[in-house]
Amino acid sequence: MTAATEKHSGDFEGLLHFLKEERGFDFTGYKRPSLMRRIDKRMQETGHTSYDEYGTFLRHAPAEFNELFNTILINVTSFFRDEVAWAFLRDEIVPQIVSAREGPEPIRIWSTGCATGEEAFSLAMMFAEALGEEEFRRRVKIYATDIDEDALAKGRQARYSAKQLEPVPEELRGRYFDRSNGSFQFRKDLRRAVIFGRHDLIQDPPISRIDLLASRNTLMYFDTPTQSWILADFHFALRDDGFLFLGKSEALAARTDLFAPVDGRRRIFAKMPRRDVRQRPTDREELGVDGAMPTDPLLRDTGFDAGPITQMVIDDEGILRLVNLPARAMFSLTQRDVGRPFKDLDVSFRPVELRSRIEQAARDRHTVTLREVEWPNGSDLRYVDVQVTPLTATTGEQVGVGITFTDVTRYRQLQQALHESRREIETSYEELQSTVEELETTNEELQSTNEELETTNEELHSTNEELETTNEELQSTNEELETMNEELLIRGHDLNDANSFLDAVLSSLHAGVVVVDSNLEVQAWNQGARELWGLTQDEAVGQHFLNLDIGLPVDRLRAPIRAALASETDGVPPLRVDAVNRRGRQLEYVVTFTPLAAHDGVRQGVILMMQAAESAETR
Repeated sequence: MTAATEKHSGDFEGLLHFLKEERGFDFTGYKRPSLMRRIDKRMQETGHTSYDEYGTFLRHAPAEFNELFNTILINVTSFFRDEVAWAFLRDEIVPQIVSAREGPEPIRIWSTGCATGEEAFSLAMMFAEALGEEEFRRRVKIYATDIDEDALAKGRQARYSAKQLEPVPEELRGRYFDRSNGSFQFRKDLRRAVIFGRHDLIQDPPISRIDLLASRNTLMYFDTPTQSWILADFHFALRDDGFLFLGKSEALAARTDLFAPVDGRRRIFAKMPRRDVRQRPTDREELGVDGAMPTDPLLRDTGFDAGPITQMVIDDEGILRLVNLPARAMFSLTQRDVGRPFKDLDVSFRPVELRSRIEQAARDRHTVTLREVEWPNGSDLRYVDVQVTPLTATTGEQVGVGITFTDVTRYRQLQQALHESRREIETSYEELQSTVEELETTNEELQSTNEELETTNEELHSTNEELETTNEELQSTNEELETMNEELLIRGHDLNDANSFLDAVLSSLHAGVVVVDSNLEVQAWNQGARELWGLTQDEAVGQHFLNLDIGLPVDRLRAPIRAALASETDGVPPLRVDAVNRRGRQLEYVVTFTPLAAHDGVRQGVILMMQAAESAETR
């Protein structure tokens, strides 16, 4: 290997270590060629040429982590992918699992690398068909795990498009999915049986007592030692009669004595029980390449490793000697850290300074206890109880100290919640007391208001009676108005007829007829007057007669008109005047003056009749 290649490889391993320390993703067990290709792809897209440069970019651009993980974690899945294998699982394996777990015993299923959940819901439909929906809800738990949080979030929604549901048979689609807003959602009552959670196959301990473990096309991304480590975890997770369901691209299980093929072509395997069945490897270094368990297991170390409490052991020289699985997970320790001086590890001073406590416990030979130590872990704040206990051999010689960490975050949260609840109860009690007093006052006010309302109701009742009387009167008045309206309508018709008759009379006279009122304003102007003087009715009516500009000498008519208005008799002699008609012809005209009197004898105007003298004499 050249120096440049070694440097390049070293930079790459440093980047993987940075990803593990910074975000908790351990990619050291992935196949290097494919892993490098995917990281190189992101480096090209972001314009970086070295792994060190890209690592620096990640430190200053946290959003790039999501893009990088989405590139590395390829989520390729679908419902009932590889239909032949699923059909064999449905017809041969599921009935065996169901018959072996008769009665109330639960059925536990684990789908690793579940991506967006299609595989987990395929298993749910298969077991619901075999057990019936009621038994399925009561007995089946499906653990769907993946390292990709974004994919898990989509899986928890259980919502898929019509295209994604194409591999699902029509009868299953109609039975297990509800249509909502153009997409399909897995039924909520059955969805509760599928539990989504983040799980790293390399770092996290396996889920135990599993009947069927589906890990399809997940192992192929890891190198051979890591595959052996994961297969050993799968062996530990399965019950003795459990089954392993792999993808068609994975055949490694056929080369290990942990599993026996049930159908190699469909990649379904049965667990091979072993004499050391309770033991699982604590580190990848304890496995051979073929994935077999160690031939000389240390039961003491295994029991220590499987303990539920976080523990570690330090010898009297300050060297870390034992670390169990919860401790490795909590403090990101590996088997390579065993044998190192404890003071060189971060756990010696974080979350609390332990070196002085170790010296105190060793010196006083008494357990040192630290209660509810705060431990910031990213955005979360955890609390742990720490015990440093001196370890003494049967000979009385002190051989080291044991340190245990007990997570009491939940207990602390419950205490805080209890304290807050008590405070809220006290506040609520005071508010309740105040509310009761206000309620009593309000009740008295309501009583008074009710009495006022009763009085008002009586007044309204009386007012209503008055309104009814008024309404009857108004109804009678309305009838009278209707009668008057009918009479006025008849009179209006009569008036129209009279006006029409008067217009006809005036129009029939060949002489010019003009009617003026007592103010000498023109009230009527017939067709004969228009023919004589050239003015239309619209131009003459409403005008002062003496102001009209016509061929008739109107000033000479002033005195006769006044005389006709003032005379108590009708004896006003006709008047002969020379005038020029509208055609410019000068003739002598005879004008007669007839008073217009009302029924009471009051003069209301004068009727003037004008005609040529020769025509008047002829008549």
